[in-house]
Amino acid sequence: MNIRNITAGAGLLASSLLLAACAPLQTDSQAALAEPEKAKNVIMIIGDGMGPQQIGLLLAYAKQAPNSVITGGITAFDRIAENGPMGISMTHANDNLVVDSAASATQLATGKLAGAEMIGADKDGNTAESILEKAKKLGKSTGLVSDTRITHATPAGFAAHQSHRSLENDIAVDLLNNNVDVMLSGGLRYWIPASANDEQSAARLELEALTEGSVRIKSKRKDDRNLIAEAQQQNYDLAFNLDQMNQADGKMLGLFAYSSLPNAIVENQTKNDPNRTIPTLKEMSEKAIGSLSQNEKGFFLMIEAGQIDWAGHYNDTGTMLHEMLRMNETLNYVLDWAEGRDDTLVVVTADHETGGFGFSYSANDLPHGRDLPGDVFKEQQFKPGFNFGDVSTLDKLYEQKSSYGDIFYSQFDSLSEDEQTPVNLARIVNAETSFDITEEQAARVLATEDNPFYTEGHSYLSTKTVPKMDVNGAFFVYQTDDNRQNLLAREVAEQQNVVWSTGTHTNTPVLVFTQGPAKVAGPFGKILHHTDIGQFAMEAMED
Repeated sequence: MNIRNITAGAGLLASSLLLAACAPLQTDSQAALAEPEKAKNVIMIIGDGMGPQQIGLLLAYAKQAPNSVITGGITAFDRIAENGPMGISMTHANDNLVVDSAASATQLATGKLAGAEMIGADKDGNTAESILEKAKKLGKSTGLVSDTRITHATPAGFAAHQSHRSLENDIAVDLLNNNVDVMLSGGLRYWIPASANDEQSAARLELEALTEGSVRIKSKRKDDRNLIAEAQQQNYDLAFNLDQMNQADGKMLGLFAYSSLPNAIVENQTKNDPNRTIPTLKEMSEKAIGSLSQNEKGFFLMIEAGQIDWAGHYNDTGTMLHEMLRMNETLNYVLDWAEGRDDTLVVVTADHETGGFGFSYSANDLPHGRDLPGDVFKEQQFKPGFNFGDVSTLDKLYEQKSSYGDIFYSQFDSLSEDEQTPVNLARIVNAETSFDITEEQAARVLATEDNPFYTEGHSYLSTKTVPKMDVNGAFFVYQTDDNRQNLLAREVAEQQNVVWSTGTHTNTPVLVFTQGPAKVAGPFGKILHHTDIGQFAMEAMED
């Protein structure tokens, strides 16, 4: 054999191996160069009040409940955690330990520190540009979706600028002036003229025709400004029920309730009702994305699962589980839509945690001993010293038929005054939940006292006689009747293995889930403050 040919062949082989070895590096490099630098679309999903504990409730139910409705125990949070970096974010407002939803939404929307209860302003009270407003300047479409009211604190923080979150009449004007392309939520009462309260007025008759009787018509405006008519003049398609929403196209304003949309227990019970008029959070999100994605320049969309927070305020664990399931369903839809796309950043977080929720072990109902097959317990029974909670509790929470609010407002309070007794409250609670209370416990729920925090003229503290909280009353600020719900939670706590620390918010850092192009999603995977989230999200979509 010719040695020259052998040498030449070896050289060719070595060259081929070298090229083969280098090829993957070139492919990786090319892929890195091809990785999008920016996101065409940004979808921010906010679970109001959804701290790590609330996500933990959903995960416990999905993975441990004997009869979980979540297939395979895989939640939307499992999915997004596989797709991108996770971070943790501090939520506090300027010079405060604890944040409210208005300041938190403002910080997420603007990337700037805000003061408590302000909307769309920095800590010094200056108008702060939001990510939604920046998206409009970039030629993108914009949308806001919420299961509360469109003028409520979280959506307001993205498209309004007001000194206080309570100014919902003015916030409605700001939303309209900001020309948000898609707005789907509740809160008709802030959009219609005061004259609509007159059943014979032209405004009332016109609204009855527009709404097709789907929404209660009652105005909370102090003027006769008709923002519905103004929206029509700005070429918004109007929707007041599910059918109208499905038919709407392009710019749309959907207001499906007088105030907030139904809680998640009601939504779940009525979801398959052919006569249902109110869309679900998932359906509103699907409609918004379908409309906004028609813009070739992209879009910004904020979706709020807002009633997680309300269940937390009232310490209503069963309702909170259903609210988390509503969030899970909506997030699953968004992840399905975004699957395989390299042009969309999805950010999922909370504005704060509400209630200081947790499962805990207790000295109540101590477990009995039982035999185990393992050799370690051959000579003795397995008998833990405390009640660590049975997983069947999760199914019982899911089985709750009415929120605590509906138990009181829709059922107990609708009884005549002489029928509003502990016996009847216990009867209602025991019929609507899987955690029975006694007449004695119901009496404690209904007990009242002189308001120890009475403040004349205060929105929440001006009632002289209030439910008797006994412990930590200063942290249960929504006193008038609402605190009955918190007292009910205390009475069933031992049965549920649940503890709540407050009726307001905590400063627990919240989780941040992201998926999207690596260069865009990467910055979120660390310890953050909510202003960082706002800044990173804005930077992600800038030209």
